[in-house]
Amino acid sequence: MLDGTEVTFKSVKLKKFVCAENGGGMDISVNRDSASSWETFTLWRVTESEFQFRATQGQFLTCYGNGCTVSATAKLASSTETFQIERNNNGRVHIKTKGGAYLQATIDNQLTADNPGNPGWDDNAAVFEMSIVANNLHGDYQLANGYGYSKAKEVLETYRRTFINAGDFEFLQRTGINTVQIPDGWWIAYDPNPPAPFIGGTTYKIKCIIDLHAAPGSQNRLDYIRIGFADIACHKFSSFQVAASIPLDILVPYYKQGYEIVRKHSPSAYVIVCQRIGNADPIELYKGDIGSHNVVVDLHYYNLFDPYFITLSPIDNIQFIYKSREPQVQALNAADGPLVFIGEWVNEWNVTNGTQSEYQDFGKAQLEVYNAASFGWSYWTIKNDREHWDFEWNIRNNYLQFSKYSKPYFRLCEAPYPASVPESVLELHVTYVLAVQRKKPRVLCLLGFRTSGEILKKMIGKWPESVLRNFDLDFLDGSYPARGKSDVESLYDPPYYQWYQVNKGTAFTKVPKIKFVIIISGFALQELKRLARDVPIMNAGYGSFVIVQILAD
Repeated sequence: MLDGTEVTFKSVKLKKFVCAENGGGMDISVNRDSASSWETFTLWRVTESEFQFRATQGQFLTCYGNGCTVSATAKLASSTETFQIERNNNGRVHIKTKGGAYLQATIDNQLTADNPGNPGWDDNAAVFEMSIVANNLHGDYQLANGYGYSKAKEVLETYRRTFINAGDFEFLQRTGINTVQIPDGWWIAYDPNPPAPFIGGTTYKIKCIIDLHAAPGSQNRLDYIRIGFADIACHKFSSFQVAASIPLDILVPYYKQGYEIVRKHSPSAYVIVCQRIGNADPIELYKGDIGSHNVVVDLHYYNLFDPYFITLSPIDNIQFIYKSREPQVQALNAADGPLVFIGEWVNEWNVTNGTQSEYQDFGKAQLEVYNAASFGWSYWTIKNDREHWDFEWNIRNNYLQFSKYSKPYFRLCEAPYPASVPESVLELHVTYVLAVQRKKPRVLCLLGFRTSGEILKKMIGKWPESVLRNFDLDFLDGSYPARGKSDVESLYDPPYYQWYQVNKGTAFTKVPKIKFVIIISGFALQELKRLARDVPIMNAGYGSFVIVQILAD
């Protein structure tokens, strides 16, 4: 057991829990039918089998010699507060003082150090059932303290072999992921010999988002970030642990200040801000006017952490994605202001014993809905000790059918990272990686004035799949009433198909959020050439093949 482990002890004879009355400050009793905070003790590890027990009010259990009554009254721990735990394979333990006396639960519900000899493992007064309530690991020191040098070195080396490496970046690239999110602690900026940044990302052409963590002077107890450090380096400005109770008139100015700090270093870097954790409506950030451009709102979508989800069936969970999440994503996509980023989600729920097929359906629903987010999505996380939180495990075991329902766009962040970001913050000894998906740009495909879109479909259908999968292509068929005169009205009888005047044609289509237009025209119009993104490709028999960028996205 490691330093900091929380445990309870239950007398097998009395069938009562050991209790520090009032959380400490008096004698220990053995009289509780159930365990809560007063019945929970934190272990301070001395050796592999010796511990000191601390009650909730901070006092240590103490015993001054054989025959004494154990109390929770010591403010400091020494030999009289040190006990040996002898463990049995069935969860039973003996507790022994440094002097060799075993603790036992007396008939009058006290804990005393007066059991003679070796008590054995039957249902006697010196035998207790020990349960581990919490065993939270807080860092390398705790491991070294618990295991000692040799064992701790072995454990840490094994652990470090699980770090994200080049093979993981290769897996992400092969899967179709285009971006990772890397958490960085403030101390990395002061590393005198920082490693080369973005090693895996550069090699495998994967973008990297910097996510600041553990900054000094943080706004929350977990030290995730603060504005002062963002002046050094920042791409992601996340409130992460900010409670929904924080007033919006405090949070929005905080985000605005962060936005301005980022703009000192880059006019085009994306600034990602998180919605308030809880049930806050993210539309409030759209009304906050946080920044003029390249602002992204980060939504965390979990069917967990809320009592509402506890009793939902697989079908209920899937319907929640379609009936609640999807309308919100659509509404925010349509709203003026920031882009939408599903910054955290996972293929996990509260369903007990869900089948692989049910997980696949749940993952399918999430991918279908989150793919529509205008900035994309990120999965928590590539590696995890919990299988369904582990992106790689989900893919390899076919629980998340990523390739079946996702066609990744090659670029997430088109703007370059600012040159002023210290290389040291780009270190890749990451504890998690988020897989990011970018929405594909919508392309309107228009063919000439008297022919069907089917011709253009056939032509574009000859493009390689590696090209086609990166775009959302819309082909239109049918006539649309012209506003004013058509360019070809005097040459052909109606109906007129697809497009009329080049500068107005897209207004007739009712296709939202057009990024590009592909037009095949028999007319080599000068306005087309001026707007063309690339040099027109001439194709005999079909006229000019022109890609036109619509500037008003």
